Amino acid sequence: MTLKTLLATSAIALTLTAGAASAQVVDLIYSDTVAETDIRTTLLRREFGECLGDGFNFQSYHGATLFAQGTELTAMQRGNLDMGNLAIFDFLNQVPETSILGVPFLFRDYAHMRATYDSDVLDGLLALIEERVGVKILAFPYIGARHLSYIGDRQYMTPADLAGVRLRMPGGEGWQFVGTAMGATPVPVAFTELYTALQTRTVDAQDNGFPATRSMRFDELITHMGLTSHLIAANEFTISLEKWNSLTADQQAQVQTCADQFEAALDAITLEQEARLRGEFEAQGIVVYEPDNAAFRSHVFEVYRNSPYSADWPAGLLDAISAL
Repeated sequence: MTLKTLLATSAIALTLTAGAASAQVVDLIYSDTVAETDIRTTLLRREFGECLGDGFNFQSYHGATLFAQGTELTAMQRGNLDMGNLAIFDFLNQVPETSILGVPFLFRDYAHMRATYDSDVLDGLLALIEERVGVKILAFPYIGARHLSYIGDRQYMTPADLAGVRLRMPGGEGWQFVGTAMGATPVPVAFTELYTALQTRTVDAQDNGFPATRSMRFDELITHMGLTSHLIAANEFTISLEKWNSLTADQQAQVQTCADQFEAALDAITLEQEARLRGEFEAQGIVVYEPDNAAFRSHVFEVYRNSPYSADWPAGLLDAISAL
């Protein structure tokens, strides 16, 4: 082989190697507690996973089969997981300022929640999360207003009525305090174990919204649903900062575009389910009623103001959110 041929061959090999490197598929491993059969899983894989295109290999694991509820953030920080569906309370220990977003009755309704997350009032808080926790929140997909639903023979109109009621809340200090502030006795139960906990009366009540109550078949067990809408619930659709920073600018733009698409699709289907499922639950014989939410809100804010949590709230943020 002549020197000229050798150099040409080497140049071709280098070009092919560079091309292969630039075309390398990015793996994205995702975990959450939502069941395989839930519409949220279908939407995630279609609106986000398929949207990413051939440059990504999106693998999602559901029903807490890969990581248990509450452990996803640690897995992301250790480099064992790329993406997760987190709750605001997952950040509480490292960013106590985030407790403000978990306060019941913070948002008046869906429009107020979406206006808050679409504004810039949370920019400082999101920057703290990236700095201290090492994750980036891509979107805040709406999963439904949380209501009190339970097995019993009476209506709970005020916080005083919940005295002694064993209300299931997710594990963790922040979630448990929500139950306390509502006037109930909080009991930590994993989402995947809640059906059995209701069935065996380990707990009396739960506070998921219409869509989750249907998808997890809690409506087979509950007798009442009080429409408190105490949490206008949006999850934190999150990617580890290490994975995010490993992406090119074009790849980051594609991930963000698909995250926005997933958020919009889940918002739409959740709002549709909420409008439809109330009638279906009532047709099943479930008593759906309106509690004294002004009494609940007043009580909850009093409890939080007199707790250590309010000391961590960023100055002026509560007023800024309320004003939107």
